[in-house]
Amino acid sequence: MIYIDQQVDQFDLQAALATVSEQRRSHALRYRKEHDQRLSVAAYRLLQHALEVEHGIEEPPTFAFGHHGKPSLIDHPGIFFSLSHCHEAAACAVDTVPVGIDVESLSNYDPDIVTAVMSDEEQHQITHSPDPRLTFLLLWTMKESLLKMTGEGILNDMRHILDRPAIQDHSIRFHTTVYPLFVCTVCWGR
Repeated sequence: MIYIDQQVDQFDLQAALATVSEQRRSHALRYRKEHDQRLSVAAYRLLQHALEVEHGIEEPPTFAFGHHGKPSLIDHPGIFFSLSHCHEAAACAVDTVPVGIDVESLSNYDPDIVTAVMSDEEQHQITHSPDPRLTFLLLWTMKESLLKMTGEGILNDMRHILDRPAIQDHSIRFHTTVYPLFVCTVCWGR
């Protein structure tokens, strides 16, 4: 299930910090800007809500972290989740199969970044698109959600991530939604 919060400035941050785990509170307070703290807390609160609604789990979850920093639930290894945020929203995906989510603001992009992270075919799609900025973000959020799902993190060579056999044979699925100010892509494995 996918959860989105587009109103991260609408809650009492101090009250919300009291309801999250000490681990998440420390993580959120590492951000210097209040808006970034709010995004971190909002994503975690979405996870809390999802766990309560979908699995009846009421206690604030505590994370373990994999080799590349992928979080997992210490007390519930059969529940998979992913968190993301951009300036406009926080997002959370929860499932019983591996899942990754990415949200990115609809903003301008740098053509040099396109060359560095997109394959030749993807670059062609972007440059020949009626909305190159959106096409770039659609491809980028697919790549980042995939890497969040696998726990690999951002790789040195991002160009051919979407050429993997599991994507070609549909063992991995994507769902993208374009909102007015951001793009959200979720990736699921089987």
